[in-house]
Amino acid sequence: MIENVLVTGGAGYIGSHVCVELLEQGCKVVVLDNLSNGSRVALDRVQEITGKSLEFVQGDVRDETTVQALLQAHEVGAVIHFAGLKAVGESVQQPLDYYDNNVNGAVRLFSAMAQAGVKNLVFSSSATVYGDPSSNPINEGFPLSATNPYGRSKLMIEEMLRDLYVSDPDWNISILRYFNPAGAHPSGRIGEHPSGIPNNLMPYIAQTASGVREELSVFGGDYPTRDGTGVRDYIHVTDLAKGHIKALAKLAEAPGCITHNLGTGTGYSVLEMLAAFEAACGKPISHKIVPRRPGDIAECYADPALAERDLDWRAEQDLAAMCADAWRWQQHNPAGYP
Repeated sequence: MIENVLVTGGAGYIGSHVCVELLEQGCKVVVLDNLSNGSRVALDRVQEITGKSLEFVQGDVRDETTVQALLQAHEVGAVIHFAGLKAVGESVQQPLDYYDNNVNGAVRLFSAMAQAGVKNLVFSSSATVYGDPSSNPINEGFPLSATNPYGRSKLMIEEMLRDLYVSDPDWNISILRYFNPAGAHPSGRIGEHPSGIPNNLMPYIAQTASGVREELSVFGGDYPTRDGTGVRDYIHVTDLAKGHIKALAKLAEAPGCITHNLGTGTGYSVLEMLAAFEAACGKPISHKIVPRRPGDIAECYADPALAERDLDWRAEQDLAAMCADAWRWQQHNPAGYP
């Protein structure tokens, strides 16, 4: 296993959970985050959960000089790249911000890595690169497209990485296509802390259940699904984090450029997710059906067989655990991180 790891966006939701797993594996962790959607408190709590310390640098992946200096000063062996903007709806409103942060940020980061001779990378991609799939479950060989600028930015970075590998086979690159991360660390100390109105379903439900929001808006009740609401593959964030450890270990085998889905293989509708959360918190949650969001699709769930075969990884936590852990996080942190 590569011991010295730079985690960009490590103060965010998924990044902080991956930092826990890395520290528990005995890795030395350096986090680079501009804190636009992350929290310094999250990193303090990561250290509290693990009893181990990490290095934090507040900065931006677009600052190539800073990134290169970090890689060299900490003798980094691999980078796990999370840093980027991630809201589908916002990307439709602010496409240039998404291309600047995500695509330009990736160009700058990979250039700095090449200059420093660091050629091991785990990239946080997304199931959005499958666009509106013709069928489900989705395997890694499905055609790639995107229905919104966020998805396009992820797809561009994937294509960039495949081109980079062709140009220089010394790179080892793991592209992980996440489905829908949910839940929180079972300690209740770290979890999803969206700024403003949540874009992801789980924190929106949790905030409604705790009274922070009056009611849940369900975007679209007229999809061609079993109850008319959108179907997604929700995966517990700790399962997702463990997938990154498996991917990092795989890089040590010099696999080239590899791509895997991280999902459970089961799709749940918004109303099914709502019912599961009501069971976890023990009370009804007020909701209303509102028009669809631009860029959203009807149904999307993974075929996770390749990750199980290649990475020896599979999701272990069920929807009840995701809801219970998200509710524990919400109860302990009703306003998110202080």
